[in-house]
Amino acid sequence: MEDEQLGSAEKSLDVMDYVRVFRQHWMGVVALTLIGILCSAGWIFTQTPTYSSNSVGYVSIPGGDNMGSALAGDNLAKSKATSYASFASSRPVADAVISSLKLDVKPDALLKQITVTSAKDTPQIKITATADSAQEAQSLANAWVVALADQVKVLESTTPVKGQPAAADSIIKVVALGDAPLPTFPTSPNKKLSLILGALAGLIIGVAYALVRNHLDRRIRSIEMVERVIGTSVVGTIPVDDRLRNGQHVVENGQINHANSEGYALSEALRELRTNLHYMNVDNPPRVIVITSSIPSEGKSTIAANLAVTIAATGEKVILIDGDLRRPVVSEFFGLAGGGGLTDILSGQATLDDVLQVYGPVPALAVLGAGRIPPNPSELLGSQSMKRLLDALAKEAVVLIDAPPLLPVTDAAILARATDGALVVAGAGKTTIDELEKAVSTLAKVNAPLLGAVLNRVPTSGGQAAGYGYYGKSYYYRQDKASASGAAAGSKSVKGKKVRRNHAPAEPLTTPVKEYYADADEPQLTGAAQDFERLLHPVDDETVPRRLTRHL
Repeated sequence: MEDEQLGSAEKSLDVMDYVRVFRQHWMGVVALTLIGILCSAGWIFTQTPTYSSNSVGYVSIPGGDNMGSALAGDNLAKSKATSYASFASSRPVADAVISSLKLDVKPDALLKQITVTSAKDTPQIKITATADSAQEAQSLANAWVVALADQVKVLESTTPVKGQPAAADSIIKVVALGDAPLPTFPTSPNKKLSLILGALAGLIIGVAYALVRNHLDRRIRSIEMVERVIGTSVVGTIPVDDRLRNGQHVVENGQINHANSEGYALSEALRELRTNLHYMNVDNPPRVIVITSSIPSEGKSTIAANLAVTIAATGEKVILIDGDLRRPVVSEFFGLAGGGGLTDILSGQATLDDVLQVYGPVPALAVLGAGRIPPNPSELLGSQSMKRLLDALAKEAVVLIDAPPLLPVTDAAILARATDGALVVAGAGKTTIDELEKAVSTLAKVNAPLLGAVLNRVPTSGGQAAGYGYYGKSYYYRQDKASASGAAAGSKSVKGKKVRRNHAPAEPLTTPVKEYYADADEPQLTGAAQDFERLLHPVDDETVPRRLTRHL
């Protein structure tokens, strides 16, 4: 029943959905409309212009000296007009016109060029003649009325009897009401009407194309689409940032540069995500969060790294764990030393203080790499040792875990079950709604809490931006030119060369700490906790150990 309700909700489109569909596929709609106009123009170009001219014949019957005779004659004229309209489309009239104009055409073909109508309750007969030229149409209309009058005269006259006086002419006549006008423009093809019809046909096809594309396109196109299907909120929308396209992954340093608007949209989106996570439960906000996705290459690791920096920038202690034991990348993102990591702790070959590394630019952030790739990642992540480790770390810091995608492997679902919840990252315009729904269903099967979805690589401009909540360029702080120039000058060395922003790999902690697993049932974090406190609140006469010891 729930699936049927979700399916019906997904298929029903309101006005805003139609607007979104048009904004996304407006180029196709416009292109098809232009194609319709061009097709109409091509058809007009291939057609031979035809001209039309109208002539009117009036059925005349002389009236008597009194009113009764006049009314009787008028009624007879109206009745005769209807009969003569049919007679005007006959072969005898056509033969007479051919003879008078000396035309080389068959009567049946000529009759196709003539349209005869008679208005109701009037003694008038309207004749419309069409031809390839204006003069031919005018001559044909005039000749047709004359030929009709002659045929009516013959038709209504009586045949003389031998030995009797000659028959009198009929009193019923058809009189032409002036000459037919000379047409000044062709009546066919109707250029305006043809172009309008072509544009309308192209528009209809374009709208149908957009609706079909929207129906067949299962990729995520709006926040509402995600919330309707997975039944939870989208807690973050991470916009496209050009800096991430150049191989750089950690672009946040926890500071706002008022002199440079580059990346402001990304920074503000990460702060919004940080705030949303905090206010999910004000009294008990999530402390251990799994960041995963449905399929690979959706940017979950990049979001995890930059979110960790953003949270740590507030002074909150953060530990970022590389829980992807199949393709670990977190240590590489931060430029930290590889080698030992999570797997070494879980296997008992190292302590936490041996492998935990503090990120120098943001001392409140520590990174725990994946370590050596094991043959059994799922078993390690689901072990009791992993659960005890997370429980102990959560007492000292907010723990973010970069986990593998949900659909290829089960690691993320196993991790999420032992944490406060999972954030599912989905690529805007890339991930299909079916993939996201399956990923959420995987979490539901193991009773893992879902904190929400995060849309990544969201466009901030163009027709698709409105569906994700971006209606224009990002708003950023302004600064006067003097301050901006001073800040810009500070980014250069005395020789005028720019300082490279990439940091050297951080070095491991050298401060001796107590053994991590003092008690198998209750892990001790004395060394890590003291190290965090010393980094956050250094003492003047004490040298604070930092893993990041140099900059390039």
